[in-house]
Amino acid sequence: MDQNGIQGRRGPTAGELAVWREYVETSEVVRQMMAAGLQATSGISPGDYGVLLALSEAEEGRLRSSVLAEAIGWERSRLSHHLGRMESRGLIHRTKSGNDSRGAVVELADEGARLFRASSAPHLRLIRQLFVDALTPDDLADLGRITGKLRNHLSGPDGETRSQ
Repeated sequence: MDQNGIQGRRGPTAGELAVWREYVETSEVVRQMMAAGLQATSGISPGDYGVLLALSEAEEGRLRSSVLAEAIGWERSRLSHHLGRMESRGLIHRTKSGNDSRGAVVELADEGARLFRASSAPHLRLIRQLFVDALTPDDLADLGRITGKLRNHLSGPDGETRSQ
């Protein structure tokens, strides 16, 4: 047994913990800088952008709220509150699902589509500036391979993310 009483498992080494910490801290800095840049250039949050992106890619610009929650990786209650704020700003419309009174369909409003189009170019420039330009093509290929391997490790046999 290891120091935590877990048989057959050992804790990460000091070097492994250093890499983990660097990954977590750097990821958070990138997220914060992306959020600040998106807010400054377009006046929207990363959450707004994620919802608008998912709806813009959906057939007819509409998705059931449960499908939208899954697509952006949010819990339904969090999404519901966020959609309420977006609806009050005229970015989306929500209607009851025709075949399920409990479900809602979320639809991209004209103003949401306009805002998404206007924010896409600044968003892509931020990605280049904060992420792509910091890495060589080989670094990007390595990072793609590593993140793919990590995602694969975190997924169960059905492709769904494993829970604890």
